[in-house]
Amino acid sequence: MYSLTSRIFPISCIAAAALALCGPAQAQTTSELVQELRQLRDELRAVRAELDVVKRQQNSASVQTAAVVVQAPGAQVVPISSATTQPMTSTTMVAGDASPSGVSLFGYGELSMSRPRGNAAGAVATARRGVLGFAYRFNDRTRMAAELEIENAVVSASDQGEVAFEQLYIEHDIDERLSAKVGLFLLPVGYMNETHEPTRYYGVHRNLVETAIIPSTWRELGVGLRGTHASGIRWDAGVVTGFDLTKWSSDSSETKASPLGAIHQEGQQAKAATLATYGALNYDGIPGVNFGGSLYNGGAGQKQADFASPSASVTLAEVHARWQPGKWDVSTLAASGRFHDVEAFNATATGISNPVPSQFRGWYGQAAYRLWKQGDYSLVPFVRYEKLNTALGYAGVPTGLAPSIDPDTRVWTLGASYYLHPQVVLKIDTQRYLNNSALDKLNMGVGFHF
Repeated sequence: MYSLTSRIFPISCIAAAALALCGPAQAQTTSELVQELRQLRDELRAVRAELDVVKRQQNSASVQTAAVVVQAPGAQVVPISSATTQPMTSTTMVAGDASPSGVSLFGYGELSMSRPRGNAAGAVATARRGVLGFAYRFNDRTRMAAELEIENAVVSASDQGEVAFEQLYIEHDIDERLSAKVGLFLLPVGYMNETHEPTRYYGVHRNLVETAIIPSTWRELGVGLRGTHASGIRWDAGVVTGFDLTKWSSDSSETKASPLGAIHQEGQQAKAATLATYGALNYDGIPGVNFGGSLYNGGAGQKQADFASPSASVTLAEVHARWQPGKWDVSTLAASGRFHDVEAFNATATGISNPVPSQFRGWYGQAAYRLWKQGDYSLVPFVRYEKLNTALGYAGVPTGLAPSIDPDTRVWTLGASYYLHPQVVLKIDTQRYLNNSALDKLNMGVGFHF
């Protein structure tokens, strides 16, 4: 920035000279004096305009300094949309533009309609999810984030809607490669659990493996650490609240649909007699490549004296990989979980339809291709195959009294995402259940994030 004095000094000299010349009328006419004064006025206006530009630049720089950046807890792997292939990174801008006060807003929404094959009367449309969040940066190292989620539009005793905090935590950078968080946050398990905005995954609905086997979106209360290395290695570890097996309803279809989803505590008066630990490792050192895995282990019986299996526990492991060469996006994930020490509980539930399974597992493979792109618009067809089973056996149930083991659920999903903008997408897909055609359906939806 130049010195203001360097501009004002010559202007003052011009003014002084003009005044000195005003004495002898024969040396300068009135019209010439007026012209000199007008030139002086123009010079002052120019200086004022340049000062305004400098002030705006300084204000803009201060806003950028105060901008809120919220680190996403997991690998940032996103679909190929209208932009070029997006590299995977360990952080994402979850928050929108920050105000000078350091506050920013963000969110996402998804609406969908599903029509069962050959059953028009069974078609259902819903405002599936709407999430509003805000973040605040206290200083360069400490920040907070909160996300409030509304499901299925209406919340009341007679409706199926739900309102819940999806995240509510404080995060602090210990140094440039190590951060810690405390509060209610998403666990770094798989791809979907942390990166689930509708513009960032293929298909109208979230894939089955990462909802039935991994209970996305899975959040817990606790403390977590994240570290990164220049080589592209990223690790996570933490201690959190665990599952509550006392919530298991042996006659509920929810327990069969997602064993862990039926008993996670979501930070609501969570029993904490036995906590859980998790660890995750990812590699992002090669552009367009991500692979890694995670392991979770924790108590589920919560040492409840009036519960048949107070020492019951849960283990869940998963591995994943993703490759985005050019216009392609190829990924796979496999997950497997086990319940331990549930024999006593299952013995008390003999004859019911859904005892606690000893094991559950699933995997999927997926491929997408950016077929067309023009400006912000793009068309990305995809195909996905999934195979999963939420109950592979029942420990403690006498032979002959246990429910029969259902065959693996095998599903093909074929569809396309049409991006109006990298943050706005229209979706359509068809799902074919190979072992139960009554579940086949056509899905349509729209999603956005900001």
